[in-house]
Amino acid sequence: MNGYKIDGETLFALGSVSKGVTGEVIAGLVDKGQLKWSDRLVDLLPKNTPLSADAKNITLLQLATHTSGLPRQNMNSDMLESFLKYLYTGDNFYRELDSNAVLNDLSSFRRPASMQPQYSNLGYALLGYILKLKTGEDIQQLSYDFIFKSLQMNNTSFAATSLKTYPFRAIGHAGDQPKFIPRGDVVPDWHFSNNMVGAASLYSNVDDLLKYLRAHISDSHTGDLNAAINVTEQIYFARDIEAANIAWVTDHQYGQTITYQVGYIGGYSSYIGFDKQHQNAVVVLQNSFNWSNYIGHDLLLRMGMADDYRGSCRAASAK
Repeated sequence: MNGYKIDGETLFALGSVSKGVTGEVIAGLVDKGQLKWSDRLVDLLPKNTPLSADAKNITLLQLATHTSGLPRQNMNSDMLESFLKYLYTGDNFYRELDSNAVLNDLSSFRRPASMQPQYSNLGYALLGYILKLKTGEDIQQLSYDFIFKSLQMNNTSFAATSLKTYPFRAIGHAGDQPKFIPRGDVVPDWHFSNNMVGAASLYSNVDDLLKYLRAHISDSHTGDLNAAINVTEQIYFARDIEAANIAWVTDHQYGQTITYQVGYIGGYSSYIGFDKQHQNAVVVLQNSFNWSNYIGHDLLLRMGMADDYRGSCRAASAK
């Protein structure tokens, strides 16, 4: 890492963990009456935007919970070409989603028959477009005012190059991806400037993310933020594994309930999760791209089971 020791203040790119912050910002705007979860794309986008009948009826809540039916990304020749280039170079292949071309395929969208949640970067790129259109502010300012400032997350930003610690960040490396770059080689950082900022541009460190998770398992000491967090933690599509929250997902395993997010971007992998019942939280940040990113999840499960075991022992000894 540029010869610097990694510690709790070292910056990492978080990728899709960005979406949790964006979801909570949206929940705050809904609470203030600036948006409604029932708002539809036909009302949220400019009047001249070509929309299919199915696209018109996609709601803000469906975008935020990955239940809109939109695909992970636009499926066209430009995207395919960018992805193939990425496999050899590590270059950002989501530039189209960052541009206003994100609107181009909505005229032909057909909702799939299955109502199962389907992870969608396209959906969160649309949320980025909508936020800027409806508030006139960028996601960094909205997040700072609503979350980062009150939680004293001083080394967390969607505009990471402005942070004093950015030059000392962990450098991203190839791992499981990009497929044709040797594992351990340095790969390019990904940068966004428009719609994808709120979906994937966040940088943070372990110290700040633990402050963020503490607000989810206890109290942020800010009423509006507490309300937004509570809304995002609700389950909107129930199932045992990856039940859909707003940006987060929840697993029910081995008698434990774990709510979490994972992120992959460039040469980074990230995991943040919490177990509200046992007041446990875990952050795992890697400066390599690895699909096996569930060390934190296993830790939370094991800590919860250990807490239950200790509780049962105390109950037995009290008899």
